[in-house]
Amino acid sequence: MAIKYPNGKQFTSALEKKKSTINHGSRGMSLENEINQSNQYYLSRGIAVVHKKPTPIQIVNVDYPKRSAAIIKEAYFKKASTTDYNGIYLGRYIDFDAKETKQLNSFPLNNFHQHQIKHMQQCYDLGGICFTIIKFTKTDEVYVLNFPDLFKYWKRKEENGKKSISKSEIEHNGYKIKYNLNPLIPYLEAVKTIIDHTNI
Repeated sequence: MAIKYPNGKQFTSALEKKKSTINHGSRGMSLENEINQSNQYYLSRGIAVVHKKPTPIQIVNVDYPKRSAAIIKEAYFKKASTTDYNGIYLGRYIDFDAKETKQLNSFPLNNFHQHQIKHMQQCYDLGGICFTIIKFTKTDEVYVLNFPDLFKYWKRKEENGKKSISKSEIEHNGYKIKYNLNPLIPYLEAVKTIIDHTNI
């Protein structure tokens, strides 16, 4: 099925783009699947309610090869997506995006779009806890980067500075998440630290 952005550009799913071959921890799952599994654990334990946001699409071409089956041939996103996930944790609204990179020493900021940064800024300004989860797929390392830090690097890029965040900057400002059995990615530990610092 062909899905396109409002500008007509072809959409490639995260699963098509990111077929990592991890042999431990996540056993080769994409970051999205790892987070979904972790969110299911949090939900089942009454710890947090976090869901992946659905993206509305406009179907424009459907093929009916037989009466009992329909195949969507072409569709468009109705509007630009914001972030991947939102929900409630410790009485606070949380909103975040999940990104992967094959780079070893930096995270390219072109993984984000202007409207995503704007959305997080709006949520943050109203008291939301916003962040991104970044995975370095080749080394199987996962970090939580708080929005104020992400915005600092985004602003640097916008002012004709570096177009990426170095891994050392992420290590210094972010929170490294170690893979666990349950939840697979215990990212809410880092979020609790962010909330605690916000409440000071």
